[in-house]
Amino acid sequence: MIDVNFVRENPELVAKGSMQKGVKVDIDKLLKLDQQRRDLLNQIDAIRQERNQVAQAASGKKPEAEQLAKGQQLKTQLAQLENEFKTADKDYLELLRTVPNMPLEDVPVGSSEDDNVVYKSGGTPPQFAFTPLSHQEIGEKLGLIDKVRAAKIAGSRFAYLKGDLVRLQFAIVSFVISELGNPELIAKLIADNHLNLPNHPFVPVLPPALLKTAPYEASARLNAEETTYKVEQDDLWLNASAEHTLCTMFMDEVLPKDELPLRFIGYSTSFRREAGSYGKDFEGILRLHQFDKLEMEVFSTPESGLEEHRLLVAIQEHLVSSLGLPYQMMNKCTFDIGKPNARGVDVNTWFPSQQLYRETHSADYLTDYQTRDLKIRTRMDNGKLELVHTNDATAFALGRILAAIIENYQDQDGHFSVPPVLVPFMGGQVKI
Repeated sequence: MIDVNFVRENPELVAKGSMQKGVKVDIDKLLKLDQQRRDLLNQIDAIRQERNQVAQAASGKKPEAEQLAKGQQLKTQLAQLENEFKTADKDYLELLRTVPNMPLEDVPVGSSEDDNVVYKSGGTPPQFAFTPLSHQEIGEKLGLIDKVRAAKIAGSRFAYLKGDLVRLQFAIVSFVISELGNPELIAKLIADNHLNLPNHPFVPVLPPALLKTAPYEASARLNAEETTYKVEQDDLWLNASAEHTLCTMFMDEVLPKDELPLRFIGYSTSFRREAGSYGKDFEGILRLHQFDKLEMEVFSTPESGLEEHRLLVAIQEHLVSSLGLPYQMMNKCTFDIGKPNARGVDVNTWFPSQQLYRETHSADYLTDYQTRDLKIRTRMDNGKLELVHTNDATAFALGRILAAIIENYQDQDGHFSVPPVLVPFMGGQVKI
């Protein structure tokens, strides 16, 4: 959540930033609740101090009736004020958590995805001498994708992936872990993008696929109505991305500053309700209720948080271009970056069957918005505890990138080639 001190000092700026994100927040009401809460705390502290003074005056001797009466009166007053504070604190926290993170200055102001800005393109969309098929059509013909049988046992928006498509998925996983575990590659990307960062490699993680309500809410990623499934008999949610159990990993901990940045590449099966999606999103394996994802997560000092964001974007571009896929880099507008993000970048990849670029990656810089509620801190050189900054970014959403590979590498016979960089991870196989 946002720093309430920042809200106190910049109420108009926070109201404006919230409006730019399409979030309605009553800042005046929040500040009144904040003041009420602080006033109650002061009253509670004053009564506790007075109770201590009464107790000290009566220590070592039998308390007089007047002292007993005064003590009981203060006890009653304290209980009443503590109840009032509990209610005020609950209302205050609920409203504070609705305030979004403030967008950075270079985030375009916009009211829809149409206001996102393409700032870079790479690769050239393939030209076919035939009408390109969709990945679903190719996958069905080759026996690699079966949504019909999946629907029988799980309903719509599930799929069986089979055969060489499964092998290709795990080839991508092996490729990513190999690339992100290479300090020399990390150093090259840092130098190429003029960043001042250490070349710490990414540690592979298989995180839990479920998490409790408290850490999920603290992460500012719980979206129960639109995206997330709950296990009703337990206080557990199915994660909607590996980042959700990665960013919460160090909840209530102080991370040693000399170990930062901590960089992780997590692999997890993820689950989303995908409420509100329609049309082309229903086709194939672009937007399923269950999908596998490789997600990068970074914990850093406040000073290096933005540069870590830029590194993650550079890694995304490197991964997509390594597969030989045409792509666009999008600077997301205020409306589209999301409530907890200060900045966001999307990578959109070309899909020949639709003749358009579709989102395959996102990179989110959250500053200290997550770690304030999660209480993840580090001790700075001056001895002061400060909140760390977090970044998350897609390495690959496996279903979407498999679909992009199938479509961009297809041939007239309804087969498709393996991207050259993945051939060694496929045991030398060049075509599927």
